[in-house]
Amino acid sequence: MLQSILHFLHSLYSPDGLRELIRSGGAPLVCTIVFIETGFFVGFFLPGDSLLITAGIFSYAGVIPLKWLLLPVMLCAIAGDQIGYWIGRSAGAALYRREDSFFFRRSHLQRARDFYEKYGGRAVILARFVPIVRTFCPPVAGAAKMPYLRYLFFDFFGGTFWVGAMILGGYSLGHFIPNIGKYIHYVIAVVVLVSILPAVIGLLRSRNTSATPPGTAVLNHKVK
Repeated sequence: MLQSILHFLHSLYSPDGLRELIRSGGAPLVCTIVFIETGFFVGFFLPGDSLLITAGIFSYAGVIPLKWLLLPVMLCAIAGDQIGYWIGRSAGAALYRREDSFFFRRSHLQRARDFYEKYGGRAVILARFVPIVRTFCPPVAGAAKMPYLRYLFFDFFGGTFWVGAMILGGYSLGHFIPNIGKYIHYVIAVVVLVSILPAVIGLLRSRNTSATPPGTAVLNHKVK
């Protein structure tokens, strides 16, 4: 069992393995991974962006019909977030007292909370494009008692836009770049880099802020 799980995880992060997973599992596997990533804390390490881009590329190649991929994955992404929202709504502050484990990190939860406090309702949409944050933002919104209908509106738009942008983006790459499947390694590398870029920028900004002496900002303001 452990070997099977390790092999599956290795396949998720290996371009060749990911390609074979999509070929063998098809749309049901893509839907399941997206649902788990967006609905349960255990899914924070799943590669949603690269998975959807790759699925879009193979959809153009005829491996998975687009009509059996696009709408079902959108519905699974939205349904997964609903579970996350109601977990946060029911657990509330208890989430922030939960101990770290293999499947849960309070630092991830805090990062999603900071993201939510910064962007408000828009965070539900924007978080879709930020790994880890998209897993933890729904329970944060639920714990913050965001009105459900308002959350549902943002989540419907965010889930539809995210899945559509990723899959159709991959589909377009397959259309405009001949034999793109041969360069899937580079495509996934670029997707991963773009995905983690906001987190890197945020980390650098927080370090610069913490490194600035408390009186510097006030002094600069007086000089101006």
